[in-house]
Amino acid sequence: MTQVFSPRRHTPYYHQQISLGAEMADRIGYDAAVKFTSTANEHLATRKTAGQYDVYHQVIVEVKGHDAEKLLNHALVNDVSKMKPGRALYSSVCNAQGGMVDDLICYKVADDFYRLCPTPSRVDIIVAYLSEKARTDGLNAYVTNLGIGRAFISVQGPKAREILQPLCDVDISNSALPYYGFTHGRVAGVADAMISRTGYSGELGFEVFYAGEYAHSVFAIVANAGRPFGMEPAGLGALRSVRIEKKYPLYGLDLNETTSPLEAGLGWTVRFDKTGGFVGREALIKQRDQGVTRQLVAMVLPDLSHLPTIGDGIEVGNRSVGSVTSSDYGHYLGKSIAMGYVATDAAVDGAAVTLKGKDGKQVAAVVTLKAPLDPDMTRIKV
Repeated sequence: MTQVFSPRRHTPYYHQQISLGAEMADRIGYDAAVKFTSTANEHLATRKTAGQYDVYHQVIVEVKGHDAEKLLNHALVNDVSKMKPGRALYSSVCNAQGGMVDDLICYKVADDFYRLCPTPSRVDIIVAYLSEKARTDGLNAYVTNLGIGRAFISVQGPKAREILQPLCDVDISNSALPYYGFTHGRVAGVADAMISRTGYSGELGFEVFYAGEYAHSVFAIVANAGRPFGMEPAGLGALRSVRIEKKYPLYGLDLNETTSPLEAGLGWTVRFDKTGGFVGREALIKQRDQGVTRQLVAMVLPDLSHLPTIGDGIEVGNRSVGSVTSSDYGHYLGKSIAMGYVATDAAVDGAAVTLKGKDGKQVAAVVTLKAPLDPDMTRIKV
């Protein structure tokens, strides 16, 4: 009988992470570090000093050609035509029904050259989606999945700039590289790295993309530079817990092809009046004009003693108003946090709700429409 194997790939940092005590788990076919010491410790380091994250499976997709802007502007709900080189843009790609195929970041390198960072599990879908659209629309635009040829490291936290600036030959100060800006330069001796002022933590942070063959060296140099500042290696556990304190939705849990940007609280990314329209515009206009029937909210529990699970019911009084889509411990706030879609009339800031588990256990929570942590984003923009 033929034996069935389920091989997993290693990121270039695998052996360094193992030597640091990383606990590994499968992440879309990769052995990925979940934690090194504890998720709480790595979460708090990210908030207080810095965390060094390996998200090697985050792939860059390049879109080049005379019609690159036209292709992306029709595929993305945000307005690509208003972008300037050196700026990044957060957006959704929607289907004709207004459902989210993915949420991603778009970087404008030049007028005919863009880079995308889709959700890792959606890369192949986005590449196929854009390639087919370029073909059927007869556009001079070429979509390339750079795959594992590029490495990626992320330094997130209030000390991130102090750690990285001495390793860079370009200015990454707030005035030179503002939030959602990016530049190219030498990092840790590696030329032509892309340094982006983005991240999933809600802190000052930088994401660095560079040639994959230098990954081992860059990881070690950045780690050594961060050690005097108290930077910790951080895993996926911390990345997911810091994101929920910021009410950042996670594709596959809080977002999917049946949820719209308007329902998910991402209406600010939808540019209804941009030239040429976009895929899903008619459906989203209808939803905008008629009003959404549900809304994604965060729900904050009193402490860390209970963590809701996906699918737990959300009730107001004895009325079911929705269900939990994701949850995690907000270690910095000292409170567990859940996210979920609730009926529009229950999406009221400060409203009391009850979260009901499948075992019948009930816990109280408070709805918040903004991020539980730093809703005005002052921590990100320093």
